[in-house]
Amino acid sequence: MRRRTKFNINPKHVLIALVIFCIGLIFFSFRFGDKLSPVKEAVGTVVTPMQVGINSIGTYISDKLDTFKSINELLAENDKLKEQVSILTYENKLLLQDKYELDGLRELYALDQKYLDYPKVAARVISKDPNNWYNIFTIDKGSRDGLQKDMNVLAGNGLAGIITEVHYNYSVVRSIIDDNSSVSGMFLKTSDTCNVEGDLQLMDDGKIRVALINKDAQVQDGDEIVTSHISSKFLQGILIGYVSDIKLDASNMTKTAYLTPVVDFERLEEVLIITELKEPLVE
Repeated sequence: MRRRTKFNINPKHVLIALVIFCIGLIFFSFRFGDKLSPVKEAVGTVVTPMQVGINSIGTYISDKLDTFKSINELLAENDKLKEQVSILTYENKLLLQDKYELDGLRELYALDQKYLDYPKVAARVISKDPNNWYNIFTIDKGSRDGLQKDMNVLAGNGLAGIITEVHYNYSVVRSIIDDNSSVSGMFLKTSDTCNVEGDLQLMDDGKIRVALINKDAQVQDGDEIVTSHISSKFLQGILIGYVSDIKLDASNMTKTAYLTPVVDFERLEEVLIITELKEPLVE
């Protein structure tokens, strides 16, 4: 059998041949340029539209890539902005919360200064009955904090209610607007006594009842009512509210009226508890 002859081509020789060929083409094109013009034109006629198409496609692809790049950059920037907005919103909520807490503390301080003669402890409201009003609510202080049943509770600008239950770390308060609440009151201007009665239905209009006003009492709308000296559980002189719509009863023996409390019983967050009980009345 014949053996096939193997041809081994040196890469250097190939490179030299290609260089010589290219130089030859350059020389040939330069020397015979006029004769090759038809060929150039024919080739140009075919190649030029192809180049235009290729360039158009390349430009279109480049524009699309730039657009996608811009979209990705905008999306990334949008995500960063959303994160910044989220952080700023959270910080703003914290600032608002701090402001509300500061306002609440200022109100408590003003209330404390108003009744300096009474020892007090602050507490936070932690729950209430499931309705629109804080007629029965729970505070985060109890017997471990020295609280006792029947201690008076303040909020806003005056009397909020009284403690009815005391546990180790919490207490229950019945406010003056509760249907079962009855507070012995007194007109600050004339010292005439009356009875302030809770009424949750009337509280929808922002008022509760005032009864048993002496028919001869020289009182008028806008007068202040405070806790009276004859109350068995409430300390004397705590502002309850302002009277309105004073009318003579059908019996012509007493007058009745409405009272607007000085406490906002739709919103209660902090309260003050007077840690002093009313001394029993001497009979």
